[in-house]
Amino acid sequence: VQLVETGGGLVQPGGSLRLSCRASGFTFSTYDMTWYRQGPGKERELVASITSSGIATHYADSVKGRFTISRDNAKNTLYLQMNSLKPDDTAVYSCKRVVGPYWGQGTQVTVSS
Repeated sequence: VQLVETGGGLVQPGGSLRLSCRASGFTFSTYDMTWYRQGPGKERELVASITSSGIATHYADSVKGRFTISRDNAKNTLYLQMNSLKPDDTAVYSCKRVVGPYWGQGTQVTVSS
């Protein structure tokens, strides 16, 4: 199982970023997936989750209405569209398969002017 995140970077407050998580080594389309984040000095936080089909999603209150989780099962890829970014969104973002201890290496998102 391998999960590789890309798309992080430095963005100004109010800006947008799209994170991607490329999955391999398992049948991606049959597993629910999640995005987590851990900011400096903070606990790891579940940001969003999505069912295997992509029909159902769930968001943390802190990102609801600003972030959108999605997936393309044909491309074995999970996405996180982040809009209206705030400095508090600064964190390392990681994707995780719901079943099992499978994490990506994480991608840094920094929101700063």
